[in-house]
Amino acid sequence: MLIKWRVPKTIQWILKLFFIYLFIFTAFRIATVVCFKPASIGLIDLLPSFWLGLKYDLRWIAIILLPIVLFSTYPKFSPFHSEKLKKFWTYYLGVITLLVLFFYGADFGQFAYINARLNADALIFAEDPKESLEMVWQSYPIVWILISLIVALLLINRLFSKSHFTIEGNNINVHKFDYRRRWHLAALIILSWFIYGFFTASPLNFLRAFRLNEEFKSNLALNPLQNFFTTLSFRDPDYNTKAGLYYNYTADFLNIDPADRKIYNYSRILHPDSKAIESQPNIVLVICESFSMYKSSMSGNVLNSTPYFNELCNQGIFFNRCFSPTFGTARGVFATITGTPDVQLSKFATRNEASINQRTIINDFQGYDKFYFIGGRSQFNNFSGLIKNINDVKIFEEGSYHSPKMNVWGISDKNLFLEANGVLAKQQKPFFAIIQTADNHRPFDIPLEDSEFVQKIIPDEELIKNGFESLKEYNAFAYTDYCYQKFIEAAKKESYFNNTIFVFLGDHGVEGNATALYPNAWTEQRLSDEHIPLLFYAPALLNHQLHNEPVSQIDVLPTIAGMVQQPYLNTTMGRDLLDKSKKTNAAFIIYHAPGWIGVVGDDYFYRKNIRISKEELVPLKLNLPALSKTQSDSLKKSYSVMTSAIYETSRWLLFNNKNKE
Repeated sequence: MLIKWRVPKTIQWILKLFFIYLFIFTAFRIATVVCFKPASIGLIDLLPSFWLGLKYDLRWIAIILLPIVLFSTYPKFSPFHSEKLKKFWTYYLGVITLLVLFFYGADFGQFAYINARLNADALIFAEDPKESLEMVWQSYPIVWILISLIVALLLINRLFSKSHFTIEGNNINVHKFDYRRRWHLAALIILSWFIYGFFTASPLNFLRAFRLNEEFKSNLALNPLQNFFTTLSFRDPDYNTKAGLYYNYTADFLNIDPADRKIYNYSRILHPDSKAIESQPNIVLVICESFSMYKSSMSGNVLNSTPYFNELCNQGIFFNRCFSPTFGTARGVFATITGTPDVQLSKFATRNEASINQRTIINDFQGYDKFYFIGGRSQFNNFSGLIKNINDVKIFEEGSYHSPKMNVWGISDKNLFLEANGVLAKQQKPFFAIIQTADNHRPFDIPLEDSEFVQKIIPDEELIKNGFESLKEYNAFAYTDYCYQKFIEAAKKESYFNNTIFVFLGDHGVEGNATALYPNAWTEQRLSDEHIPLLFYAPALLNHQLHNEPVSQIDVLPTIAGMVQQPYLNTTMGRDLLDKSKKTNAAFIIYHAPGWIGVVGDDYFYRKNIRISKEELVPLKLNLPALSKTQSDSLKKSYSVMTSAIYETSRWLLFNNKNKE
C-alpha cells in the first residue's frame, strides 16, 4: 500500500522503526507493572498511566527518528542513497538503542532499589566512580546483565537492518518516482507534534505524571529518559529564597527571644539547665546505614531483627518517631552534622562548593577531641569535605585500620566499631566521636569471620509481609544488631563507658511495604523512606524515657549539646528535643525529584508539591476522628505555612550558615 502511494523508502523505514521502538518502550512499561505493581492497585487503574506514558514515549521516539527524517529531505543523506549511508544510519540507531537500553536497565535497578524512576541524582555515582563501580559489581550479576544487553542490542540492530533490506527489495523500482518531499514534511510535522505533546493543549512536561495522584501510577507513566533529562535542570541550586517572608513564623518555631529577632537572624545562645551533665561526658554519635524503623524490633516487627538494640532502647531515651528530612546517606549525614535539611533539589549539598562550608554545633564542645570513623573512603559523597567543618577533627578511614577490607564499603561494621573502641579507650581528654556504618547496604555482605552470628532462614512470604525484600537483606539488617552488641559489650569493658553518651541514629529509612505495622502513609506516602530510630544511651547518666512525638535528624546535635554543662550557639533549624519550652512537634520531609515537601505532625502528615498545585493531608494514627472540611482546610493551611517556612529558611541557611572559624 505504501509503495502504491509512492511513499519514499525513508518514510517507510521510519514507520517500521517507529513501531519497533514503540514495542520496546511499551514492553519495558509492562515489565515495570509485572515486577513492581503494588497489590492494592488494579490493572484498570493503570490505564491513565499507560495513556500518559504513551505520550512520553512518542516524544522520545520522535526525538530519535527526527534526525533521519530531517536529513533525508535531501536525497543524498537518505539511508537508501548508498551503502555507506545505510551503515551510518544503522550505526546511529545502534548507538541510540544502546543508550535507551542502558537507561531502562539502570532505571530497573533504581526502581528495584528505591521504587523510583531514574533521575539526575544518578550522576552522583559518576562523581565517585570507584565505589560506584565496585558496589554495582559486588551487588548485581553484571556479566549476565552485559551479555543480555549485548544480545538484545544485536537482535534489535539485526531487525533494523532486515527492515531496511525488506523495504529496499519491495521498492526495487522506486527511482522511477520523484523524490516526494511532502512525505518528509508530513513526517516532520507529526514527529514535532509528538515532541510537543500528543493530544495536549500545552507542551508535555514531566509534572503531568504527578497529577495521577499516586506514586506508582506517576512513576509508571514516566519513562527514564523524560525523568532523567528533566531533572538535570534541578542540579543547579536556586539562591532566590523567600525565607524573609516567613521569618516571624520561623522565629516562633525556633523560640527565638523577641529581643533578638532581626530578619535572617536565626542565632540563639543556649545555656545549660539544671539537668545538664557536669562531668563533661564523651559523645559517640553512631550514624547507622539504612536503619529503617519499620524493619526493626522497636516497631513490633514480628521478625525481630534487632533484639539487642531493642533492649538498649528500653534503657535509654528513645524517640520512636524520628524522621530524616529525606532519603539518602549523604543528605542524612549533612542534616545531622549541620542541623539544616539538604533541600537542594538534585545535587547533594556535600557536592556543592557553595553549601559544603557549614557551621556545626560540634565545634561548641570546647576541650573535646573530635574523631570521625568510616569503614571505607571518606571522599565518597565528599563526606570528608563536610566533616572537615569540625575543627581539628581526626579522620579514620580505609587504610587507617588493621582489619581487612571486606567489600566496596571498606572494613566490616563490627571491625569498625572495635577499631574505633580501641582508639577511644586510649583517650585522656573528653571526646566527640562520629562512627558511620555501611554494612546494611548492598551487597549485604556478612564476614565469614563472624560465624557466631546465626543467619536465619525465613520464607519469602513472611519476609515480604514484614517489609523485607529478600533473606539476604534481612540477615544484613540483623547483622547490624550483632555489630551494635559487639560494640557496646567492648565499650563496657573500658573506663570511658560510664561517662559516655552513645547516640544511635539512622541515616535514612528504606521504602517498602509497612502496612503490617503502620498506617497507610508509611507505604503510600513513603514515610518508611525517612522513619528511623533515635536513641540516647548512657545507663550511668540518663534515665529511660520513651518519646512518641515526631522529631528530626536536624534536632540531634542541639539535643546532645543540651545534655552537657556548657553553653552553645545554635544557628539552624534544629531544636533541643528535651527542652520543655519547645513548641510545635514537627519533622520536615522533602522528596526531591517529584517536588514534594511537607511536615510530619503529631496526628497527620501534610505535604504539598512545589511544582504543581497539589496537597495532601493523611492520618498517622489509626481510628482518628474524621475531620470536617473546615477542620481539614484549617490544618492544611497551618501545615502549609510551617512547611514553606522550614523549606525556604533551610534554602537560605544552606548558603549562609557558614563555618567562619
